[in-house]
Amino acid sequence: MKRIILTVAAVFAFGFANAQEGKFKVGAHLGLPMGDIKESASLNLGADIAYVWTLDSKFSAGLVTGYTSYLAKTYTYNDGFTSIEFKPDPAGFLPVAGTAQYSLSDNLFLGTDLGYALYVGKGEGEGGLYYQPKFGYQTEKIEVYVGYKGISVDGGTFSSLNLGFNFKL
Repeated sequence: MKRIILTVAAVFAFGFANAQEGKFKVGAHLGLPMGDIKESASLNLGADIAYVWTLDSKFSAGLVTGYTSYLAKTYTYNDGFTSIEFKPDPAGFLPVAGTAQYSLSDNLFLGTDLGYALYVGKGEGEGGLYYQPKFGYQTEKIEVYVGYKGISVDGGTFSSLNLGFNFKL
């Protein structure tokens, strides 16, 4: 774990030293849970921050992190006499990943994030493989994308179909 944190810190430090070649992206995402989690989660939302370097006129790569949370649905227990509502804690994750983006044209792009998501929610939980392929529209200052986010853990997969928005700084 310490090695991952030190590696991420070293890459960000390198990025700051070569700031003229890279840029920050800060954004947010909102998604509909799918797959294994769709019955127990109502919404996926979070914030993202990335630092990317332009490697070619059409290709960029970098690091991405942030926070993503799967909000739990409220359950009602009714035994015929009493009705009790129960809402589990949200499942929160902190992804640490690499990101890559290829521009199909001046405004359209394909991208992907790949790494590990650390579980940071309340209670017991575990992290897992993090991936997010995406397709989007971009200008010089913003990006809007549709992506499929997945976090594979031992009990299944937290996944969602997301809409995201990034500001390029």
